[in-house]
This record gives sequence, structure tokens and C-alpha cells, in this order.
Amino acid sequence: MSDQYAVIGNPIGHTKSPLIHRLFAEESQQDMSYTAIEGPLEPHDAFAETVRSFIAGGGKGMNVTAPFKLKAFAMADERSERAALAGAANALSFRNGRIIAENFDGVGLVRDIEVNLKLPMAGKRVLLLGAGGAVRGALLPFIAARPAELVVANRDVAKVKALAAQVATGDSLVACGYGDLEAMGRFDLVINATSASLTGELPPVPPGVFGPTGAAYELAYGKRLTPFLRLARNAGVLGIADGVGMLVEQAAEAFSWWRGVRPQTQAVIDRLTVPLD
Repeated sequence: MSDQYAVIGNPIGHTKSPLIHRLFAEESQQDMSYTAIEGPLEPHDAFAETVRSFIAGGGKGMNVTAPFKLKAFAMADERSERAALAGAANALSFRNGRIIAENFDGVGLVRDIEVNLKLPMAGKRVLLLGAGGAVRGALLPFIAARPAELVVANRDVAKVKALAAQVATGDSLVACGYGDLEAMGRFDLVINATSASLTGELPPVPPGVFGPTGAAYELAYGKRLTPFLRLARNAGVLGIADGVGMLVEQAAEAFSWWRGVRPQTQAVIDRLTVPLD
């Protein structure tokens, strides 16, 4: 019987994960199956019961998406440093009766930016918008990319400053409110990791943060020009991208973690990309 993997979330009908992992398995000749599971929202312990039932049926690993990343983290026996900082898990591995939690969102995002888009962050000014799970998962990989300055901005200044305080990095990491951005000048890379684009809204970011020779990256994907990307384009930014590459790259990290082989990603990214027009 093929090794069993799955993605769990609610709702789950929109997920591209089964397609992505099927393509990865075909390309790397791995004998595995990958399904989508709509996890129960109630009662409180139903998620953990669903995961344990999957393990009992021979499950080897799971991707975890909203709204279960915190619950997946909480039920793990072991947690990576990235997952611990994020306080959330987007991947689980089941080994020797133990549940191991990882978070590949940030490393997938950095790989898409630096490898696929060819935008190295070393020595650059980088602005990260938001202070939720996506930002928490991205901080360590972003810091490892050695930007000259990493500014994290959010409406809730206390929240973002508390997050920054968890990471001892010296002066290169700055936490601030959106109102402080006007005086900070232009950035080489601006990443929208807020939930605003999911509801068709624009985070309160001034157009002056965008440099025409810089880039703008939207974590949401498949939505064409979001309000954030439209703002960047109107500010003269030529390099704009959405999060489809991050989606594929974080999936490839999980696949490699589970299977010991890293699949090629570019063909899968090309297949899922929606033109930004």
C-alpha cells in the first residue's frame, strides 16, 4: 500500500495541495497517496481525534492549513524552532509514535523570493506587513537572509514589538505601526502578509514605501491584482508577485522532510500561476 499523506483544513475544497504533491510524487517517483481532509471545527478535541485516526490508519504526515495550525502545534510531541517561534505548525510528521511539528511557510517564502524571483535580500531594506502567523513563521528565515534592515509593521504596535522582542537580532529588526512608515522612506522589497487581500481590502501602507526599482510581494495568490499589488504598480513598481510560488515551495519543503528528496518546483509553479493583470 502506498504511504499516506494528507492536508487538513476547513474549508478545504479550494486546496491545491493534492495536485501539488501528486505532481511532486510523479516527478520524483515516490509511491505515496495524498488526500484532502475537511477537519471538524467542533467539539474542541475533534481535530486531534481526526489526526490520530489518520495516524492509526497508516498516515505518515500531514500539511495543516487554516484554522488548525495552532491546534496542530499544540498536539505535537516535538516542535522545530521555526514552529515554536510561529506558535503554529503547517506540517506534521508521524514517526515512532510521536508527532513532530514544523513550519515551512517562512522558508518557502524566502526561497520563492530569492531563488525563483531572483531577489536576494542580503543588504536590502525589507518591509513586512502584518504580525499574524504568516509573519511569525517568516521571521527566522527572513533574518537568516541577512537584510540590512527588516521592518515589521502592524496596526497593533504592542503586538508587533512583542513579536520582535522574541527574536534577539540586534538593530536590523525594527517593529513599528503603520503610521511610522511615512517617515521611513523607500524599501527594496515590501511583502503583504496581512489578511487584507483575502477580503479585498488594502492595508494602510503609504505609497512612498515603494521604490520603482524595488519589488512588491503579496502572500495571497490566484486573485490577480490585489489592492496591495495595484497600489504598488501605481507607485511605479515593476517587480510584483503573488504567493503561488511560496505555496509550492513550502509544499516542496514538507515533501522533502517526509520523503528525503526535494522535488523540482518551477513546472508546478508555472501550472498554478494566474497572470497578474
